[in-house]
Amino acid sequence: MIQVEKVIAGEIPMLVVGKQDLKNIPLPGFIFLHGFMSAKEHNLHYAYLLAERGFRVFLPEAIMHGERGEDYSEKVMAKSFWKIVLTSIKELEKIRHHITEYGYVIPDRIALGGTSMGAITTLGAITQYSWIKAAVSMMGTPAYQDFAQAQLNEFANQGIDLGYSEAQKEAIFNDLQKYDLSLQPEKLHGRPLFVWHGEKDPVVPISGIRSFVSGPLFEKGQVTYITDKHAGHAVTRKGLLEAVNWIEEKIV
Repeated sequence: MIQVEKVIAGEIPMLVVGKQDLKNIPLPGFIFLHGFMSAKEHNLHYAYLLAERGFRVFLPEAIMHGERGEDYSEKVMAKSFWKIVLTSIKELEKIRHHITEYGYVIPDRIALGGTSMGAITTLGAITQYSWIKAAVSMMGTPAYQDFAQAQLNEFANQGIDLGYSEAQKEAIFNDLQKYDLSLQPEKLHGRPLFVWHGEKDPVVPISGIRSFVSGPLFEKGQVTYITDKHAGHAVTRKGLLEAVNWIEEKIV
């Protein structure tokens, strides 16, 4: 039987999903990060399938989302996108401490992944944490600065003024540089990376991750890159199953 437990890691609400009969045994761990305007409960299908394969899966809540959120306007949420991403990266260390301290996981077998904003967060976290054993990006981009500029351009095209001064924009881009994996691909340090992306994605264009994985710096077989020529900004069931199979192969 698969058990879902709610815990609090510091101030971070989190669901823990695993086999009930393995409750007191440390297992390979997978931290799964949800997307923008989503919530931790929305990825339980990933967690269930991984738990069946012998993982313990952790679904944390990002700030301003789910039970950590309020009725924020679209403009407030859009303006807060990178604050949410960078906060989630920083909170991963609290989550790792919690799940290792309480014996949930085998410490050297923790992987990280997510969808959309969660995938973007994952790719930034790779630049900061050596404990991430493997990473999964589904509809993400490592090119933080390029994507941030594209977001600003899109809002401008829609006539939406986020109210940033030029100095504020410059400060944001400077902050993002530290986490931009496209500028420092060597920080993968040989770790395996799974990428799934729809070729018709209008929200997080495939160009950012495509340019990244076509680079010459990766070891043979290090990056698994799967696209769907018909998919937009939604992971197909085939993509979901390919990710689950890959995680089991690389981590268990």
